[in-house]
Amino acid sequence: MSDPAAAAESLAFDGLRWLLAEGTPSDAGLTWSPARGEDVDPTLYQGGGGVALALLEAYRHFKDESYAHAARSTGSSIAAAIPSVDHASLYFGLTGIALALCAIDATLDDAPARAAATKALTLVRSQFDGTRWNSDFELLAGNAGIALGALACGDVELALLAVMPYVRTAEVTDHGVQWEDRVGEVSRLHHISHGTLGIVAALAAVGKATDHQELIELALGGIADVVSRNEAGPSGFLVPHSDPQYVPDRTPRYSYGWCHGPAGDAQVFRRLEQVTGDATWTDLVERCWSTVVNSGLPQRTEPGFWDNNGRCCGTAGVLALACDRAEEGRGDLRFAEELVDDLGARATRDADGARWSNVEYRKAPSELTPEVGWAQGNAGIVRELLRFTRCVRGEDASYVVTVPDQPDTRAT
Repeated sequence: MSDPAAAAESLAFDGLRWLLAEGTPSDAGLTWSPARGEDVDPTLYQGGGGVALALLEAYRHFKDESYAHAARSTGSSIAAAIPSVDHASLYFGLTGIALALCAIDATLDDAPARAAATKALTLVRSQFDGTRWNSDFELLAGNAGIALGALACGDVELALLAVMPYVRTAEVTDHGVQWEDRVGEVSRLHHISHGTLGIVAALAAVGKATDHQELIELALGGIADVVSRNEAGPSGFLVPHSDPQYVPDRTPRYSYGWCHGPAGDAQVFRRLEQVTGDATWTDLVERCWSTVVNSGLPQRTEPGFWDNNGRCCGTAGVLALACDRAEEGRGDLRFAEELVDDLGARATRDADGARWSNVEYRKAPSELTPEVGWAQGNAGIVRELLRFTRCVRGEDASYVVTVPDQPDTRAT
């Protein structure tokens, strides 16, 4: 790229054009479906909650009131959906909706959004059975994510309520502790989205916020178990998806993105670095980064190796870590520029704007329908492109809304 910042900003702007055209006006406000033809979804992972974060980022970046208006309207629609949402989680339910509404209030001084967020978290609290909210017990769908989301919204009591069951449910291993991520599941998952490291992130964050040192100690036990599984030697970091392997005919043994790989593992190590001040975690962040950079991504060297552009499982999630490292003085943006180049090359750009199709190589046709959301679609990708633009220009590269499982660089 001759001017990487200008190219990324232009791509993000086109991504926003397509994204806004996908919203559907309703009596409640602007609604969002993950992809064309699907039901309206208010959640953080693939629906209106995640889109709101991207719109707030666009408003701060471009200083354009139209994005603020769209974010407020989205907030109204997801607030109206609260009574119909029966899942309590961060990424698939009420806690994520509350997080988006808190962000709208904090950015745009929107009192109705704040009131709706309080309503959502009250419902979350009422659904707790004393141990969990549903069959899941991890970050995306279970206790760990609810704890992080509640903490981000300022509900420290709910955050503590969510993590305390991990104290009595920890399973002792040869090197530390682990947890069942879903009721009755034999496999034990290790990474941030569904496994031990996601629980570790919540324990460390809540332990620090509430001065509960025993939670931090338990988090260190979880990390010790995961670190013992490293198969990349002393200079790298690569831990299998799960043991025994979860659905081995469909799940790769190793991944490299945020959800099940070193790009996400590094975010947890960044958290422990901030909580403990121990240089051990700095070294592990760098080992994760070395593994990611040398893995071959973003090239798609084999079927199934690197099929995703998005924030959860793909290139945008790695770009987030690349910019974190640059902002913390750990390295330059050369690899980040390669990632942005790749996002540009894989985008569909036309008169409607820009959007991305992920790939499922086991299906025919293999290209999936473009999505709007944070996890697999435009919202997550645009947010990272805008931040990269500010990184390159030396401007304030903090997010307007920090997703609670990605530590703020300003805290390092």
